[in-house]
Amino acid sequence: MRIAVDHRTLYRFTEPQARIIQMLRMRPCDTRTQTVVDWRIDVDCDARLRRSEDGFGNEVTMLYAEGPLDSIELRVTGEVLTLESNGVVADAPEPLPPMLFLRETPRTAPGEMLTKFATEAVSGIEDPLERLHRLNTALHARFKVAPVAPDHGETVADSFLKKQLTARDRAQIFVAAARCCGAPARYVSGYRQTEEASLAPDAWAEAHVPDLGWVAFDPESGACADESYIRVAVALDATGAAPISGQRVGAGEEALDVDVQVEQLGVEG
Repeated sequence: MRIAVDHRTLYRFTEPQARIIQMLRMRPCDTRTQTVVDWRIDVDCDARLRRSEDGFGNEVTMLYAEGPLDSIELRVTGEVLTLESNGVVADAPEPLPPMLFLRETPRTAPGEMLTKFATEAVSGIEDPLERLHRLNTALHARFKVAPVAPDHGETVADSFLKKQLTARDRAQIFVAAARCCGAPARYVSGYRQTEEASLAPDAWAEAHVPDLGWVAFDPESGACADESYIRVAVALDATGAAPISGQRVGAGEEALDVDVQVEQLGVEG
């Protein structure tokens, strides 16, 4: 599948900002089933962009912009070729051992209720892959889809109490639940081509299966990620894989507008 992405992010400030520094995790890498044909990050002001790789193997772009700035707009555009893999992630940068992804963060501490739910969902199942599939379908069935909302750092224990969840919250809950069941798991941010318009990047999870490797699960769809997904960044939780993070020097408030268009251009092959 050939997929085009057009992702615009506009920050407006009530008072001019003296300086803006941002870390952008918005550039996908090549894997066996994902090839980046073209990718650009553009800014509507005078800014320095510096590319590097973080500790998780993600492509990172540091943005430095000097003020005064009343607003700043980022536009990410590109095309990616994808292949079906039944969720298996192959030949992605892997600088860290899988066991590191058993590590709990403050946001992914499961709490008693989620731990019980995860344990009961996989009870009696011995096969590691089947346990993860069962967990994925159980989480899909439990929650309704919530509208896109800003990330305020909510923990999975608090999210689990709700009836509706965003893709971000479901992905974090899957990560925490998989770890409860002994499987290394990590949060994934990226893009997904669907029939509906997007208001933000998508999110799902990956879990490590012995003798198979990393497998991508999406608890929002209840299935494994397929060729409609573009994998961009991974981390222990949503904070670590956020598309944009950083700081600004200046007073006042900020308003954020995001528009994401993910379009299928054709099927390769």
